[in-house]
Amino acid sequence: MLAYAHRSPRSNRLAPLPRAALLLISMMLAACSESPALDIPVADPSIENPRGISSLSKWAIDRFLDVNTLIGSNSGYIAVFARDGHVVHTSTSGYADIEAERPMQLDTQIRIASMTKPVTAVAALILIEEGRLDLDDPVENYIPAARDMRVATSHSFNEDGSLPTVPLNRPITIRDLLTFTSGIGNITYPSDLGKLWAKHDIYSDTGPLGERVDRALTLPLFSQPGEVWRYGWNTDVVARVIEVITQEPYHQFLQHRIFSPLGMSSTGFRSRVKDPSKLATVYMKQKGTGLVPIPLPPREPVDWTPGGGGLVSTAGDYMRFALMLANSGTYDGVQVLTEESVKLMTQAHVTSGVLPEEDLGDLGWGFGIAVVIDADTTPMPDRNGDFWWAGYYSTTFFVSPETGLAGIVLAQDEPGPDGDRAHAVHIASAFAFMGL
Repeated sequence: MLAYAHRSPRSNRLAPLPRAALLLISMMLAACSESPALDIPVADPSIENPRGISSLSKWAIDRFLDVNTLIGSNSGYIAVFARDGHVVHTSTSGYADIEAERPMQLDTQIRIASMTKPVTAVAALILIEEGRLDLDDPVENYIPAARDMRVATSHSFNEDGSLPTVPLNRPITIRDLLTFTSGIGNITYPSDLGKLWAKHDIYSDTGPLGERVDRALTLPLFSQPGEVWRYGWNTDVVARVIEVITQEPYHQFLQHRIFSPLGMSSTGFRSRVKDPSKLATVYMKQKGTGLVPIPLPPREPVDWTPGGGGLVSTAGDYMRFALMLANSGTYDGVQVLTEESVKLMTQAHVTSGVLPEEDLGDLGWGFGIAVVIDADTTPMPDRNGDFWWAGYYSTTFFVSPETGLAGIVLAQDEPGPDGDRAHAVHIASAFAFMGL
């Protein structure tokens, strides 16, 4: 159901070529040049001798991504890994645009989709630290449309085409939104109620953020607030709350409170990208034709700044964000959050029912981010307390507090029936863990 999340590498196979051919190709590619450099400040300069990852692991990451590019799993990849606050390995492979023969580079701008969600959680925590917002504040205090919401008691229509509903047991709170337990859904739930939400898709709607959120909040909720984790438009509502409190457009708040302080100069909403032609092209894998470019959709209006998706970034920019979280809220001498807020964001507030259909083991949910609560049950070689999230177009990032490892692997892949669905970005991360 969820294209945004991890996929188990066990469920995807490199079928297009025999294993022996893949091995031969890997050996041929072994003589490739060294990985490109990424010059960004370290998160914690006091660590003079950071731990790295093994040379064999670096080789495996590079060759694996090269082979996946060669066999057409994706057009190209960007990978960046850091340990103890220092970048220890970078890798690029393939093309940002195959037809134009434009290579993937470390500064290629990528649509990161749902990797916007952790950014929105950080934005909310900034206001909470300042006392301008509280986790237990009712959303209706800021968005009056939330005052009259109801909960569907059945997800199937009555004979007259209506849905049976009841009032909320209590108001939706900011905590409910950040933990995805508000009852808000999106277009991915197959039922009459899901069809109703799909008909009013906030991302296909028109108008500024405030108008779209107001219309979404007229729909019946899938469950009572606080009861069930559900993937949905929660952080889009959070973004609107932030606009109401700060009395400024959401993109401006992100710019002067997160992006500018962290030096994320290539990050922003796609509607505000100066030259969209420089974005990496999104491809879809189709049987018989291989990778097919997906035309860039019309540029969104500049006042559509969702909190759940829509950001464009680079590997270097997002690594700055990841290292800020890894370093307890501070990066390059700039404090974005306190250590207490980062701990609050990255602890498992929800410990069951998170992405149940994805076969990811015992996974928890913090504020806008997934948290590993039992590494023995997950398909990746991660550790308890690791936190991560991924994006629709085959992007992912993670931070592993126990090992000091942080990673970002980016591609641009539109999910389709013939695609491998992002397995490469996660297996590359696994190679990094295996080389610790």
